[in-house]
Amino acid sequence: MNDQVTHDRYGLGVVVDVEEGVAVIVDFRSQQERIPTPYKKLHKL
Repeated sequence: MNDQVTHDRYGLGVVVDVEEGVAVIVDFRSQQERIPTPYKKLHKL
C-alpha cells in the first residue's frame, strides 16, 4: 500500500487498498478506482 502508480487511462495515483490476488484500490485524487488483475495498464513507479 501507499505505492505510487501510473495508469494509462487515469494517470498518477496511490494504492490505498489491496485485495490480495484480486484487485487494488487506487486513489487518483479526483476519484478512486478498483483495478482488477491483471494490471496491464497499471505500472508501479
